[in-house]
Amino acid sequence: MLMLALDTATPAVTVALHDADGDRTLAAAHQVDARRHGELLLPSVDRVLNEAGRKLADVTDVVVGVGPGPYTGLRVGLATAEAFGAALGLRVHGVCTLDGIAYGSGLDEPFVVATDARRKEVYWARYADARTRVGEPAVDRPAELAGSGARIGVEIAGLPSVGAGAVLYEDVFRGVRHDLPADLSARALARLAAERLARGEELLPPHPLYLRRPDAQVPANYKVVTPR
Repeated sequence: MLMLALDTATPAVTVALHDADGDRTLAAAHQVDARRHGELLLPSVDRVLNEAGRKLADVTDVVVGVGPGPYTGLRVGLATAEAFGAALGLRVHGVCTLDGIAYGSGLDEPFVVATDARRKEVYWARYADARTRVGEPAVDRPAELAGSGARIGVEIAGLPSVGAGAVLYEDVFRGVRHDLPADLSARALARLAAERLARGEELLPPHPLYLRRPDAQVPANYKVVTPR
């Protein structure tokens, strides 16, 4: 199984080509630029394939991070993955982006993953260890997470934390592990997907996990200018 993994749910545009049968990453690319997902993704895929000496036609499976993530960036990776699947008849699998970050941490104790959701919010989830999420991902304002009386504050108090959201709001996520990557690596995403598939687990469909409405909204007093 030759697996192409990609994710654009965070400021990182990350791509990896993974040989699931040999359990090794053949090539990977990683760039952080929150405003250029659409420009960087396909050149990154091309670079990874060239470095590995493979062609897109050699790929059997595509793994894509489904978020949660901001609407504009997240849809770039998902649309690309589904386009590859439709054009080449590839199997397309989804994996929660927070799960990929958790897996890449390698932690074997309870911890929290948090990414920047913009709008002064974070996407976050709790984990029992690097492979086991506790509950569903959520989106909240850091101020709502803080405080001894906050329901969520009690849940995350004192736990190690990983991710760019935790780094950004270190006054709330006080156990930030600065020694661990803040963004997702497609290497970790691919290895996690390969492990789950090897165990016979069913992965997520490649559908976006937004958790909230997009920033763009139809104006409330929209004026119709076309003739009736």
